[in-house]
Amino acid sequence: QVQLTESGGGPVEPGGSLRLSCAVSGYDYNLNCMGWFRQASGKERERVAGFDSDGTTDYADSVKGRATISQDNSVNTLYLQIDKLKPEDSAMYYCASLFGPQPSGGYCYNHYGRDYWGSGVLVTVSA
Repeated sequence: QVQLTESGGGPVEPGGSLRLSCAVSGYDYNLNCMGWFRQASGKERERVAGFDSDGTTDYADSVKGRATISQDNSVNTLYLQIDKLKPEDSAMYYCASLFGPQPSGGYCYNHYGRDYWGSGVLVTVSA
């Protein structure tokens, strides 16, 4: 069974930076087909960034140029760095094992037949 454990959230001032981590266990694949989503209060969950099956990355327009998704297979950890944080970046952030067609044109598979999320970590951006 896949376990996804996010960390690194918390309060941060506008303009600051944050790096979220996702420790992955029980995963049969490398850390491609993994991504980050977020959900702000009262809004739908949205995809922030992801790795396609061939390692191609994609980013939401709202974070493009400010966010970097990365992976370290030696420690089975996925990362999301966001710089120049804005109040509208405040949300619960979720690490995910991805399934299905991907924005960059590839296709991802997992055991669940759907995107599978961790329990999330809260990021609050305020002065």
